[in-house]
Amino acid sequence: MNSDRPLVFFDLEATGISALDDKIVDICLLKKFPDGKEELFSSLVNPGVPIPREAVAIHHITDEMVATAPTIKDLAIKILDFIEGADIGGFNILKYDLPMLTAELKRAGFELKLEGRRLVDAFTIFQKMEPRNLGAAYKFYCGKVMDSAHRAEVDTRASLAVFEAQAARYEALPKDMAGIASFCSSRDAKAVDAEGKFVWRNGEAAFNFGKHRTLTLREVAARDRSYIEWLMRAERTTPELARICKDALEGKFPKPASAGA
Repeated sequence: MNSDRPLVFFDLEATGISALDDKIVDICLLKKFPDGKEELFSSLVNPGVPIPREAVAIHHITDEMVATAPTIKDLAIKILDFIEGADIGGFNILKYDLPMLTAELKRAGFELKLEGRRLVDAFTIFQKMEPRNLGAAYKFYCGKVMDSAHRAEVDTRASLAVFEAQAARYEALPKDMAGIASFCSSRDAKAVDAEGKFVWRNGEAAFNFGKHRTLTLREVAARDRSYIEWLMRAERTTPELARICKDALEGKFPKPASAGA
């Protein structure tokens, strides 16, 4: 690929999934020069807060591993120097890694300037080049091109054909309807509710949105009951979320499945 400047691809591991509020625990930057030469910068990062066990289960980075690691403030100048004059890239960086790195550097008193940089995201390219819609699925699984007319019967027959092709293609897919239904309804292991409004943090349900993002439901119930009361009655609140809020106001909080009833 032709380029007139270095390209730095990077990836982060963190204490959670909030790009703006969670803390970096691992960072890697790989610089590719126009002549093909590569340079690597990689370091564990002490986040200054305990790493939730749900995050540890994903990236396997523990509090002990980062105890003596530098903080993001310690690394800031090295990071900024490494990416100086380079374009920036990664996989899904536009929604996650880049906002998190920018926020972490800002909290440390530094600014990541993006003006004039070209940003490339392999995830965006993947989405655009490999569309995930019914027409693409029908072509991939059935080897046929769908009728361009979007009629209900056309889509219905194509959907069934895709499902039957998937059932035949994947040996790991359950062979009974109950098993397939369970497979389809499985939710993110980090999510407490189906929408992911709450996520598990050290065995406690924590807010994953709004002004109390990252605080536990238990903490907010003690500090700001009116917010939970409002959320419980909000127009777009699902019945599941309303029940969680109602229970919290009564002093009952969600428990991970492994914790028992």
